[in-house]
Amino acid sequence: MEGKKLDRNSIVGFVIIAGLLIWMMLNNINKEKESISKDKEVAKTEEVKKVEAEKIEQAITSHVATDSTQNVALQAALGPFAYSATLPSAKGGQTELKSELLTLVVENKGGSLSNVIVNNNARFTKDSKQLVELIKDNNSDFNLELYTKDNKKFNTRDLYFEPELTKEGENQVLSMRLKVSANEFLEYRYVLKPNDYMLDFSIRTQGLSKVVNAAETPALNWDLKTYSNEKSITYENQYTRVYYEQEDGKDKSLSNTSKDDNAEAKDVNYVAFKQHFFTSILISDKEFKTANLKSANLVQNEAVDTVFTKQFNAKMALAYTGGELNYDMKMFFGPADYKLLKSYDKGLDKIVPLGWGIFGWLNRFLFIPVFGVLSSFLPYGIAIIALTVLVRLLISPLTYKSYLSQAKMKAIRPEVNEINEKYKNDPMKKQQETMALYSKAGVNPMAGCIPALLQIPIFYSLFQFFPSAFDLRQKSFLWADDLSSYDQVLKLPFKIPFYGDHVSLFPILASIAIFVYMKMTTGDQQMAAPAQEGMPDMSKIMKVMIYISPLMMLFFFNNYASGLSLYYFVSNSITIGIMYVIKNHIVKEDKIKAIIEDNKTKDRPKGRFQRKMQEMMQQAQEQQRLQEENKKKNK
Repeated sequence: MEGKKLDRNSIVGFVIIAGLLIWMMLNNINKEKESISKDKEVAKTEEVKKVEAEKIEQAITSHVATDSTQNVALQAALGPFAYSATLPSAKGGQTELKSELLTLVVENKGGSLSNVIVNNNARFTKDSKQLVELIKDNNSDFNLELYTKDNKKFNTRDLYFEPELTKEGENQVLSMRLKVSANEFLEYRYVLKPNDYMLDFSIRTQGLSKVVNAAETPALNWDLKTYSNEKSITYENQYTRVYYEQEDGKDKSLSNTSKDDNAEAKDVNYVAFKQHFFTSILISDKEFKTANLKSANLVQNEAVDTVFTKQFNAKMALAYTGGELNYDMKMFFGPADYKLLKSYDKGLDKIVPLGWGIFGWLNRFLFIPVFGVLSSFLPYGIAIIALTVLVRLLISPLTYKSYLSQAKMKAIRPEVNEINEKYKNDPMKKQQETMALYSKAGVNPMAGCIPALLQIPIFYSLFQFFPSAFDLRQKSFLWADDLSSYDQVLKLPFKIPFYGDHVSLFPILASIAIFVYMKMTTGDQQMAAPAQEGMPDMSKIMKVMIYISPLMMLFFFNNYASGLSLYYFVSNSITIGIMYVIKNHIVKEDKIKAIIEDNKTKDRPKGRFQRKMQEMMQQAQEQQRLQEENKKKNK
């Protein structure tokens, strides 16, 4: 037997496949080179920082050891800031500020925060005995770049500040001064208030105009490598991103999905390094003229990368006024709670992802206030169920109208089939007769779609609401120990792709409810949908969707907030009950047929949609007629 030969199409196919494989290989090589290049660049930058810091540290140590005020190495290393190394604070040390809500530690070296603990908030689970620490173990760098008259650059991270802790009423005030002389300095001033996550923070200089080069823009660098604080690092990482607000009041953010992202912004009011349920924010009363913002994803493999989620960087340009710096700022370290952030009236609530447009409005003005009232006197799990009941009752008229439309379409389906058979060779006439039947019977084919479309904003709003509700964090209900995370009932010894290494029960219940609901309604939808020539067989598609939709729900929600799965389970269960009552006790088939027959005897005015459709069909029919006449003339 003669072997099969490759035809031209096969050859082209193989060439395309080969080309794609080569492109993918080259693309991966380029990505690897780019990654290696970035790693080398980061390593080089870190090495430069390390060398500079060691030189300064060595000079300071040498001076302290010899107690020599004429130490040449010290002057060479620190220039005008050499005076700061002669003070006792140059030996190191730290200062602690503590309130009911926050514990802060500020280092003499660099004058910045080395530890920020959010009191009364546990990591991972409520009984983990680990508090949420936004800053610890050098995961943060807060540095001000200054240029002196002789054009040397100094980083405050390498220099020693002198601390002074005082009280103003109930407020704790910490002044950290990097001194050039006894009365000339750069000051960081922290004010911690009782029962407040917001600190007053200021950067100012006194007498440095004769030291600094005002022609060089001072840059404030703030880096943060975010620790994972929630059960699912992948789920947490989806909501971890950089937000910033510009002078026009519009908030923007960097991507939370790409490996790396950056942005150049002007006139920035605040920068927020937001994690899932906690956030670190720097706010300035005088906007930053420019800000360079970067975000890098540190999670490539959840089984390995379990400590950090993202690396954030913000480089903000400050400006001298008369050769001096004077910035009044605020720092926020605490929960990313919508109500809390909104109470500061600085637009910080925009960093909570509640959805855009109508979805965000529904959350802000309906679901958040209603859920707040319900959860004030009900346990959170019961409050979710109560909210679900209210939502289903609210949209039950839409459910009724949707089912009523399907029932009417199902009742006239035999007549539609007759028209399809009678005019199967004349599509235009078939459409006209079908529309005439709809008009005469008082049936609107779009009536079943509109109620379903109106429910989409509610569906999507609640999809955004539950994962962002800080109130649900570590609140238990039934077997779920945290309504803001997945409800694990079984730990698997292996990991299933797209599913995870655990079994959550609420998604299983929600999937079963979806299956029952679709099984109950799919038959009516198939009967209601008129057959369309040249279109796919919807009955077969719907039969497949009965099984695909619950399966998608099961996989998609296994790692999502159990509060969201609880909502969908209760919502679909209630819908099943409503549909059962409507189908068996309210909208009966013989009653629908009687209404349709009665409509046929009446002279019913055509609706706007029907008139428009009829006009379009008449125009199309006239066009078809003219085309046929032209063909005959040409012959």
